[in-house]
Amino acid sequence: MGLKEKLEKIQLPFKSWATFGAKVGWERHSKENCQKAEAIFQELFAELVQIGLKASEAEKLEAMKSAVMALNTLDEEIQGFIETSEREQLVGVFYNITKEIGLNPANYADGEGPASLWRSW
Repeated sequence: MGLKEKLEKIQLPFKSWATFGAKVGWERHSKENCQKAEAIFQELFAELVQIGLKASEAEKLEAMKSAVMALNTLDEEIQGFIETSEREQLVGVFYNITKEIGLNPANYADGEGPASLWRSW
């Protein structure tokens, strides 16, 4: 299985956020807002596939940093988009991505994974 397929198997939480948001009336987790967040990950996956597993650690981390920074911006634009439970889910997603691209997530941010190096959420 190639990197693209491995990344596509990573569960992104946004469809469930949108479903729950619609159920309880949370505009912050509207389908549109959740699609914006999912697009950030799709861009990340495409970039990681493009640079490949042989890319340097710095290149891989730079791609992840761009995605985290984009989520920071989205969270600033949409008040309450990423709260505690969402943050935990997203840190877990980045943790899994880190493993799939051949890095050890425990080596970053006191074991939290690389997303915690740059996240404001």
